[in-house]
Amino acid sequence: MMKRLFCVLLLLLPLPSLAGVAGERLQAFFNDVTSVRADFTQQVLDSQNKALQQTSGIMLLSRPGRFRWDYQKPYQQLIVANGEKVWLYDVDLEQVTVRKMDAALDNTPALLLSSKTKIEDNFSIRELGMEHELAWVELTPKNKETGFEKLVLGFDEHNLKRMELQDSFGQLTRISFTNIERNPELNPAQFDFVPPQGVDVIGE
Repeated sequence: MMKRLFCVLLLLLPLPSLAGVAGERLQAFFNDVTSVRADFTQQVLDSQNKALQQTSGIMLLSRPGRFRWDYQKPYQQLIVANGEKVWLYDVDLEQVTVRKMDAALDNTPALLLSSKTKIEDNFSIRELGMEHELAWVELTPKNKETGFEKLVLGFDEHNLKRMELQDSFGQLTRISFTNIERNPELNPAQFDFVPPQGVDVIGE
């Protein structure tokens, strides 16, 4: 679950120049956007295309390295990062896991959050053209030990609307974004987390 969620952090990174409609939309979005607020729906499908899980909530992103995923239905879970630490709060388990950014994101596409890492160093990038009024780009990890086969991003004229993550077990995670706000003013306090009193805290 954690590795799937960290893939969305690719939103925080600039990308190399690409030709075509998909590349132009991709480049324009990453160049122009410094923060995002959006509703999301996430669905996990098995290798037979059978739905295993569906969740929804609200996400916030702020460059560089800050994000907040607030899962609200059907259960509550919160993932928050301030650029140095990542907190995973499972409300039902009354448990908080804390990790340093580098350790939490090891061997995941979220390693690209490092300012010294270029996306083209870790991913092969291929434009897939237009489908369902979205321009699609495929990112394939060069490191086969990441556990991910590929990550596909779908853009409309202005925003990232869809993400599809194929893992090495044949499972597909689809994330759809709605009610997207580009460059909203976000309170920095939303990217810090203080564990509620009485919960178990594991990690840093």
